[in-house]
Parts: sequence; C-alpha cells; structure tokens
Amino acid sequence: MKNGKYSILYLTDLYFEAKGRKYYEEDLYLTSRLRSDFEILICHPCDSYKFESAVDLIVFRNAGPVMHFKEYFDDFKVRVNSQNILSYNAMKGKADMNGKDYLIEMTHEGFPVIPTIEKLDDLHLLPKSEHYMVKLKNGADSIGMSLVNPAGLTEINLEGSVVQPFVDFIYEVSFYFIDNNFQYALYAPVKNKRWDLIIYEPTKQDLDFAKKFIDWNALSHGIQRVDACRTRNGALLLVELEDLNPYLSLNLLSDELREKFVTNFRDSLLRAIQSHKQIIN
Repeated sequence: MKNGKYSILYLTDLYFEAKGRKYYEEDLYLTSRLRSDFEILICHPCDSYKFESAVDLIVFRNAGPVMHFKEYFDDFKVRVNSQNILSYNAMKGKADMNGKDYLIEMTHEGFPVIPTIEKLDDLHLLPKSEHYMVKLKNGADSIGMSLVNPAGLTEINLEGSVVQPFVDFIYEVSFYFIDNNFQYALYAPVKNKRWDLIIYEPTKQDLDFAKKFIDWNALSHGIQRVDACRTRNGALLLVELEDLNPYLSLNLLSDELREKFVTNFRDSLLRAIQSHKQIIN
C-alpha cells in the first residue's frame, strides 16, 4: 500500500486493434476512474514479470487474444497460481481462459451449448448440418475460424480445433457479470454486425441460463461475459464463456449504468485485495 492506497498492475495492450471496438479507450477510461482509489501501473502482459512483486493486485484486461503471446501467458498463469500472486480475474477459470475444450465437456454433460466435438469419430454427436464451423481451441476474434461442408471436414487437419454445426441464430446476446453478480446485458439485433450492440432486458429465464455457466466456472473473483445465441426455436445456446479479459462495451451503456459498473468493479477489486491479505497474513 502506497499513500494509503493499494497498488494495481494493470495489464493491457493499448495498441491492439480489434474489429468494431476500441480496446484502448475502455482501459484508459477504467484506469482513469480507478486512480482515485488505487495506485495504477500500466504495462503489456509480456512485460509484467518485473513488476508483479511490487503491487497488491494484477488486473488482466484488454490485451487481445493470448494466442499471440501464449508462452508469456502460460508462464504468467503458473506464477500466479504457484506463488500466491493475486490476479483479477483469478487464474483458475475453466472456460475460455484455457481454450475451448470446455465446450466439448459441456456438450457431453448436456449443457445448453452449441454442440461441440474435436474428432470426426464423434460427428454423430452433432445434429446433421449443411455446414460446420471449425474453430481453433485457442482462437479468438474469429481468428482461424472456417465454414466447411460435411465433405470438407474430412480434408481438414482438426488438431487443435473444435467442430460445431452451423447455427442459423436470430441474434447474439452477452451477459456481463462481476464476481457472480449480473451487471447488464447487450445484444446485436443485426446478427452480421456482432459489435453493433444495444441494451438487452433479460428475462428471469435468460438470467438463469447465464448464471448456470457462472456457477459452473466457480471463479472466486473477476469479470465474466456469457455469450449466447438465440435460436429459431427461441432457446439460448452458449457460444462462449469469456473468463479472462472480456471486452465490456462500456461506451454503449447509459451514464447511470456505466457508473454503477465502475463502482461495483472498484468494490470487487478492494474485496479481492482485502480477502487475499487476510489469507496470507
């Protein structure tokens, strides 16, 4: 603690370019709002090692797909989980933080997810489809994603990939949580414009759906985004559970809702630090 404030190492890539989003604006906004309560140090995840022991908490935010610096990220997770380093999010997530294997697991366990396999021998587990989506297990932002017909599946090396049926959904919707508490939801009414989002008012059934995945992940603290699609029969299916560094689209929120989120985020960071200090002391 310095000057009566806890210190935070805020990991981000201010130069990362994403389609339809300005990551750097979101992180500059959040760090500017956190400065009144915390001492803030900002750096890229690949440079974090030299600063990790000097702060009370490490916040992992908009650094882009970690597949671009996987070795650094894997080493970071090992340090955090073996050296009692406090990170936010906690580095013990079971979802996108570790790739897309969890979608295969959830398919076998009967969760409401887009059915997912990794081997052609399991193709019978998927509903028949005219087209299939092939995605990299460690992919993000549609990197390495391809649409193929059934015959094309036999011509692709599926190592390191998952296969899903092509879903003709109505729209995509995202549910945002801090710790296990719902904050807001946004959806893309035009399905081919993923990041043209507006506020979505979820039903109790919608929130029960999203909370099911938050409960499954059992993350002790952090921000998570449950991405789902609304199918033609009205059901929701999980697209992905982003439990590492979900983009928050804060610029699309009302002033009141954005202020509430920032307050809840600050309080969650404080709780994480104080709880951690009680444990280590």
